[in-house]
Amino acid sequence: MQLRKVAFGLLVVLSLSTLTACGAGQNAASRNIFKVTDGAETDVVSENSNIKLRGFVVVAQPDGTGVIVGSIVNALAEPDQLLGISVNNVLANLTADSRAVDKDLPIIFEGDSANAKAVVPGLGLKAGVTVEISFFFEKAGVVTVNAIVRDKRDIYANITA
Repeated sequence: MQLRKVAFGLLVVLSLSTLTACGAGQNAASRNIFKVTDGAETDVVSENSNIKLRGFVVVAQPDGTGVIVGSIVNALAEPDQLLGISVNNVLANLTADSRAVDKDLPIIFEGDSANAKAVVPGLGLKAGVTVEISFFFEKAGVVTVNAIVRDKRDIYANITA
């Protein structure tokens, strides 16, 4: 009788862990949730490309320009080349130490570790809307993400065109 109670108790505990999604593993839907304000992200994985775009937003400036914030990382040993960026089909003015996306040497737009800047003139966007940011790579091709426009405050207060 006592053994039955213990066995039943263990069965209940084990079934609760799977019912609460603790047993769903690394790809559990609840594990991969992030806020849209964290920035747009995507991966471009193919035979000759493994580019990761992380944390992309556009910061609206008072003069109507938009400044792109985010990072590009290449996980392959073979470098790729960033040819250009556009927001809603308007080309960005891109300045970078290098446009080569080398393995484990990210291109970082804005911030203390920034090695690139992308400013899009004449957008006139309001904070809270979403825009299409298109990245043009030599090997990965065209990659488009939907990103939110943020206003120039909080962590983006020091972002300038």
